[in-house]
Amino acid sequence: MYLVGLTGGIAAGKSTVAKHWVSRGAIEIDADILAREVVAQGTPGEQKVINSFGSGVLDSTGALDRRALGAIVFNSKPELEQLEAIVHPLVRARTQELLKAAPSDSIVIYTVPLLVEANVDLGFDAVVTVEAPELERINRLVESRGYTVQEAKARIANQATPIERAARADFILNSNQDVFLLLRDADALYEKFLAANEAKK
Repeated sequence: MYLVGLTGGIAAGKSTVAKHWVSRGAIEIDADILAREVVAQGTPGEQKVINSFGSGVLDSTGALDRRALGAIVFNSKPELEQLEAIVHPLVRARTQELLKAAPSDSIVIYTVPLLVEANVDLGFDAVVTVEAPELERINRLVESRGYTVQEAKARIANQATPIERAARADFILNSNQDVFLLLRDADALYEKFLAANEAKK
């Protein structure tokens, strides 16, 4: 297995790169999806969140209201750390299960926004960060996800800086360009992964 850690700030373009690599045959494990699964309605993780933050973080159906929860944790570092202490161990455990189930000759992309912040180290063969200027990311969050500028800035402020991510990465992909050019760069990098994976066999 060739394991790639894929990170980058919110709205930097990680998903675009990950989907493209999957189209080329990679297997993706998305930490954001796992983070939702481990606190889904009826799970022990959800109950831990309710115990910590109260029933006010539930919507009318009884599921977690992620926006309400975000309004709490992205404006309070102690409460953000409290949520991470619940979610991160559950995500790590589920990740290990999925890695064990992956074919031994596969290229696995572990997409994890908080690779630096959570000090994620799964023995990656390579770490890639996708980067775009902060203003561009704010615009993307406002236009495509319906965030207010204040909400977008709060989420960015609670993530590692581009410099911190670059220091952890082996490769940097620039998404502040036409998507065709981004995918061309991603293709060139994927060719390196294919070669490295072959060399490991």
